[in-house]
Amino acid sequence: MSTGLIILLIVIAAVVVLGAATLLLRSRGRHGGPSLKHRFGPEYERTVALHDGDTAAAERELAERVERHGDLHEKPLDGVERQRYADRWTAVQERFVDSPREAVAEADRLLGEVAAVRGYPDGGRYEEQLAALSVHHADHVDGYRQVHLAARTGADGGVGETGAGTEELRSALLGARALFDELTSAESGRHRASSGTGRSTALDKSRTHARSHAPWALHRSRPKES
Repeated sequence: MSTGLIILLIVIAAVVVLGAATLLLRSRGRHGGPSLKHRFGPEYERTVALHDGDTAAAERELAERVERHGDLHEKPLDGVERQRYADRWTAVQERFVDSPREAVAEADRLLGEVAAVRGYPDGGRYEEQLAALSVHHADHVDGYRQVHLAARTGADGGVGETGAGTEELRSALLGARALFDELTSAESGRHRASSGTGRSTALDKSRTHARSHAPWALHRSRPKES
């Protein structure tokens, strides 16, 4: 074998090794460790807890969500649609005064509908829809989870109509509002920041927006019940 051929083979081998290393580093950056923790924020911690502290198992689950839903592009809402959904949410909040459980159930349905319109899996596939939302709205997806749980528990008669039960429903509805605001915002899809500070700022703004739109009824200590 000539010297030139040997050198050529060495160069080719080096290029292959370098390419493989680059792909491995990109894969880790996209799917593992600090990148996933940063991307998912509180959802990362929740998933680790569900896996009894097994970080590797939690990261595998989160990486699979990114693989399935990371390329999803949200469909835009026009101004008329955003206003229509905003009016419906206001009606839900007003209904909470007399019928907390019915209002929470309607909020759950409304969130599922808006998410489907934006291009997420249909609300009939709740778990898949939730997983997709967690990839793109990790800061607030737990609000949807809580309102969905409250709606189901309330429908089964497991949540009382007064005291702690009402407060649980109130908290669920307020938490869900943050996700609703993101899904119906003209800026939706660009909310996720590239740094921890940006993430905190977006979260604080959304919480402030949710509080400013919540009617006085949601802050009463003892709303009326039907």
